[in-house]
Amino acid sequence: MEEEAEKLKEMQTEVDKQMNMSSPTAAPAATSFPTPEEKVEADGKSIYVGNVDYGATAEELEQHFHGCGSINRVTILCDKFTGHPKGFAYVEFADKDSVVTAMALDESLFRGRQIKVVPKRTNRPGISTTNRRPRGGRFGGRGGRGSPYYQGGFMPRGRRPFGRYRRSAMYSPY
Repeated sequence: MEEEAEKLKEMQTEVDKQMNMSSPTAAPAATSFPTPEEKVEADGKSIYVGNVDYGATAEELEQHFHGCGSINRVTILCDKFTGHPKGFAYVEFADKDSVVTAMALDESLFRGRQIKVVPKRTNRPGISTTNRRPRGGRFGGRGGRGSPYYQGGFMPRGRRPFGRYRRSAMYSPY
């Protein structure tokens, strides 16, 4: 038993030495974030997979797309409040040619559902893909807290700043 304890101590010291040797080189890579160029490059090698079954795992998606090429990462997005899957995923391949091959699996069946496969788009800050008008206005929209018509209580639709809707600082019993 003492011999086994000594062997364990030797193994532990070896592991500690390896960790100390590799930690200075590995630490900057683990804490650094990818540059925008690296993000664009990764997005060019990735696909969006829509209508994914909520019970699907990353391994199952990797198995479904294994014929397209070498896969670096499978990401299934989840709701941050509930933790449940959102129903879509991203698959990053090792090379860009695999994206074209994966496009052939568009409208294929995965766990009994017809999935949508398109190349992943790159988000560009400040550019919206929707045609909605900006919310708010001078006072943050109709009847919002920044509005001069909001008096701290229930405010029905329309402009009624006076009468029973107006709250005064003085108490008036009548």
